[in-house]
Amino acid sequence: MSTAIIVVGANGRMGKTISHLAATEPAYSLAGLVDSREHVETLAGASCPVGDNLAAVLPKAPGAVAIDFTAPAVSLQSARAVAESGHALVIGTTGFTDAEKDELHELAKKAPIFWASNMSIGVNVLCKILPELTRALGDAYDIEMVELHHNRKKDSPSGTALTLGECLAEARGWQLNDVRCSARDGIIGERPKAQIGIQAIRGGDVVGVHTVYFMGPGERIEVTHQAHSRDTFAQGALRAAAWLAGQKPGKLYGMRDMF
Repeated sequence: MSTAIIVVGANGRMGKTISHLAATEPAYSLAGLVDSREHVETLAGASCPVGDNLAAVLPKAPGAVAIDFTAPAVSLQSARAVAESGHALVIGTTGFTDAEKDELHELAKKAPIFWASNMSIGVNVLCKILPELTRALGDAYDIEMVELHHNRKKDSPSGTALTLGECLAEARGWQLNDVRCSARDGIIGERPKAQIGIQAIRGGDVVGVHTVYFMGPGERIEVTHQAHSRDTFAQGALRAAAWLAGQKPGKLYGMRDMF
């Protein structure tokens, strides 16, 4: 049986990719499209319900799972809508504040909600491997990260970089917010030992590249993940939707739960 999918932000880069895969892969079916009022007209003629807000489309697609890769404010509205309707929601949006994340956790008690800053299998394997590498190398190795994304990305550092940074910091017994350095300029003095640098580069149409550097006495280790296509994230989101369809409310789910 196929999983019915509603795509929020259907005119966006990720929205178009998810919509295409949901419409063409037998394991899924396209049950609804949502975009803002100024863009929803471009969806006219679609073979599924269309609307300018998720709450209006949900009643027309019973049992469907919504997927939202938009912006924090929009994704929170989507989460509030499914909390009322009981539908499931997969969120791939980044840039949430701590308060917004807290609200997602509360809403996930009312409806199945899944959130991940990166849907790729490779990045989530890194979240398991990098802490092991950090502990094995020890405190003599400084940790830095550089992330590259396209010139239309709105948040910095990327959600993926922050997720990787959190697992690196935890392996050292640190809180990332206490040790993260995302800008260096002028006479800044020596690098503190308790620091993780995360620098952002923006340009062109780069889908996403993250490189973690472990720099120690006489050697350097570099671990890089390169996303070649948005299909990687779209496939992960659809896989999450199929998994989430069988889950109950109670917690904010993530990639670790699915694995």
